[in-house]
Amino acid sequence: MEKDALVKHSPADSWTLDPNVAFLNHGSFGATPMVVLDAQRDWIMRMEREPIHFLAPERTLLPKLDHVRQLIAQLVNAPAQDIAFVRNATEGVNAVLRSFPFAPGDEVVITNHGYNACNNAVRYAAERAGAKVVVAQLPFPIESPSQAIEAVLAGMTQRTRFLLIDHVTSPTGLVLPVEAIVAAAHDRNVRVMIDGAHAPGMIPVDLARISPDYYTANHHKWLCGPKTSGMLYVKPPYQREVRPTTISHGANTDHYGQSRFLGEFNWVGTYDPSPILSMPTALEFLNSLHDGGLTALMSRNRQLALAGRDRLLQRLGAAAPAPPEMIGSLASVPISGDAKWDPGEGRAIKDALFERYRIEVPLFQLSTGETCLRISAQAYNRLEEYDRLASAIGELLTIPLA
Repeated sequence: MEKDALVKHSPADSWTLDPNVAFLNHGSFGATPMVVLDAQRDWIMRMEREPIHFLAPERTLLPKLDHVRQLIAQLVNAPAQDIAFVRNATEGVNAVLRSFPFAPGDEVVITNHGYNACNNAVRYAAERAGAKVVVAQLPFPIESPSQAIEAVLAGMTQRTRFLLIDHVTSPTGLVLPVEAIVAAAHDRNVRVMIDGAHAPGMIPVDLARISPDYYTANHHKWLCGPKTSGMLYVKPPYQREVRPTTISHGANTDHYGQSRFLGEFNWVGTYDPSPILSMPTALEFLNSLHDGGLTALMSRNRQLALAGRDRLLQRLGAAAPAPPEMIGSLASVPISGDAKWDPGEGRAIKDALFERYRIEVPLFQLSTGETCLRISAQAYNRLEEYDRLASAIGELLTIPLA
């Protein structure tokens, strides 16, 4: 990987991460820079100085939320009035699924690469309505985006009403061709929700172009915001239908937002809005790292993820399990070969990587039985950390773990 010529300043000291640990797992919960944590503390202190004035929507909270909403809307190219705030993408998925008018006999499609929590939400909603869950089998390794499209469409029938698809898959780190998938689903009169938990801040997101019916994402992952900050986009025709998982004052009070959709999500009972209000600082910080702003940072992180993946593949003597165009800032590498480990074997490898080598990285067991190791790349990571991981995994695969 080429040296970062456009880096404006070294970001390594901008996080509170343990310098003795190679933190290659930004994808799980993100990591929040110190300047953003400072901003969050400031918001908390302002709130606690006068809680009533700060939190009352009709006084000062709504304009603050609307300012952040505008920034997020610009980032994902969607109208601000179509974006609500949620604590995380899982909450966004639950809100839509639990509001959707499923009927007995309906079918909803998920994938075998989907996030377990969100797939559980699908199963819960389907079970309550007497609907059927169909799991589309995306291959991994995968040779091209067209294979993902074919696998998703193969799971659809005339009874399919809803599709939940990841923008970036969690266990395998694949950037899926969501624009083509949405178009094909709409041709079949199937509504589509995209779980974009990993997407904003990792890859460009253009909701006007993708045109999903629903899109949810986290701010605390690749946008580096505080935990419990996320967004939910809903197309206008469906906004009256979608309700938050907590029903509160906005259900019958008109001053909580310019629409009932926004009003209900703006207030879900007493909560701490500081993670959401800190997002302008997070965006400003990420844009400050490179001369090209967030776009340059996303490109740099993708290059690093690909380079880190190459080091692992070289050490394992394995071929790339996915084409470069399906990789963002996450990359998964199968490490179990043709063997199908039991879950304990994968946990032993993960534990040993942390305890012996001080490397934080997740392992996933796929539905096909293979175990994959997933790396992340963020501004604080360097190629040397992936070399360290490659060396460690090479040793662990050849020595007893007892």
